[in-house]
Amino acid sequence: MDGVAYLCPAFRFLNHPIPVSAAPHKPLILISNDDGITAPGIATLVRVMRRIGEVVVVAPNSPQSGMGHAITIGHPLRLDASRIFEGVEAYECSGTPADCVKLAKHHVLKDRRPDLVVSGINHGSNSAVNVLYSGTMSAAIEAAVEGLPAIGFSLCDYGHNADFSHTEEWVEHLTRQALEHGIPKGTALNINIPKKSAEPIAGARLCRQARAKWQEEFDLRHDPHNRPYYWLIGSFVNEDHGQDTDEYALASNYISIVPCQFDLTALYGLREMNASWQLSPTPGGQQAPAPGPGSAEPTPGESAEGLG
Repeated sequence: MDGVAYLCPAFRFLNHPIPVSAAPHKPLILISNDDGITAPGIATLVRVMRRIGEVVVVAPNSPQSGMGHAITIGHPLRLDASRIFEGVEAYECSGTPADCVKLAKHHVLKDRRPDLVVSGINHGSNSAVNVLYSGTMSAAIEAAVEGLPAIGFSLCDYGHNADFSHTEEWVEHLTRQALEHGIPKGTALNINIPKKSAEPIAGARLCRQARAKWQEEFDLRHDPHNRPYYWLIGSFVNEDHGQDTDEYALASNYISIVPCQFDLTALYGLREMNASWQLSPTPGGQQAPAPGPGSAEPTPGESAEGLG
């Protein structure tokens, strides 16, 4: 956790929301989600962000949960103005969450650069491996790809009548922290909030992503015509017992904050393979060309940017 906290010391341990002085200008905040523009989570997010800055919404016109970082390339995208949020410039898009961010940046906002992109509040957890499947986080990661600071918010409650009310003061506080102290370049924050309980949230912690995953099964069923189909089911298994993980924080009634990046280079794998794989000379006995600039192995803690 210390290594992560070093990236943004102001976030390290946040036990109670504290007032943060307002920025000298009203920040422009872009909002999207994956549950669709009519979802209760995005309504909560819009309400909170309006207390902080100018809000523009571009969100899917239908649920897009589990879409990951999919984009639309095989058919046209539709973008229609919406009056769902009174007094807020809003659009509903026929595409995915990543499509929404792309369209917002290049068409809706044009020459206006958002100070922050926020996605959610997702109806369900996006901790651990869930981040890879998450449409909520794909919107935030897409913003990071575009060089924009971004946060994905999720509530760890899958109930039909999930209560988002206790998230508001923390979402506002963490958003103000991000605007005041910044988010490291190329990084999106994956913030998960425990479901409402009798006990107040204990605080917020910077974490690493737990090594936890879904143990999946496919339930074979038959339709009325007796044709087989499959329904994905399974259980969530946490094999990581570290106390610096998002799963541990959430189980302890803390909000988890995991800085995520779109550079998927496994630096430990790069180091191990550089030490063991024989890649020169090339197959057939020909001499391999000399490595180009930026192809050297990074030292621990160094960015992988520029690697071939």
